[in-house]
Amino acid sequence: MTDQSTAPLRSRLAEQAASDLAENRRRQQELADRLAVLQQEEALLTDILSLAQRYEGFADPSRLLEQLQDEPVVTRARRAGTATRRSGATRTAAAGAPAKAGAKRTSPRPLLGELLLELLRTHDGPRLAKELRDELLERHPDRNPTPQVVRNTLESLVAKGRIQRHKQQRSVRYTVVEPDAAG
Repeated sequence: MTDQSTAPLRSRLAEQAASDLAENRRRQQELADRLAVLQQEEALLTDILSLAQRYEGFADPSRLLEQLQDEPVVTRARRAGTATRRSGATRTAAAGAPAKAGAKRTSPRPLLGELLLELLRTHDGPRLAKELRDELLERHPDRNPTPQVVRNTLESLVAKGRIQRHKQQRSVRYTVVEPDAAG
């Protein structure tokens, strides 16, 4: 081969190498951007996990969201990527303070079982779980337990001896146990 015949080949190879290099750099930038997004997601999930572990024994999980609205973790999640990472101790201390203050400001909501007992006491006769749930939704619009949760709670009260179950064919009705009958 002569110098004249290898010149176009060298030119094509140089163009191909430059093109491959540019594509490689573009792909590296895409991967770097994706890595940054994944690191932000990891930080958010780590914060969520630590909060979940702190509130694992929390009596009323529906209140968890209400208490966390002012926490820095939620704020950082909303900003999605503009936050700087803090150490675990700082993050925990900052996240713990508003939750404690929030707990002091609001009184705890009554338990579902207590609300159902209240409703049962207002009636003389046995009531269906569906009727109790409908009445609960009317009187407490902030509460929205599923029918299964209401039935489970009623059965728990039966097991504790606080209410009685009355089966009539396929329906189950509940009444409050009279105080003298319970003792």
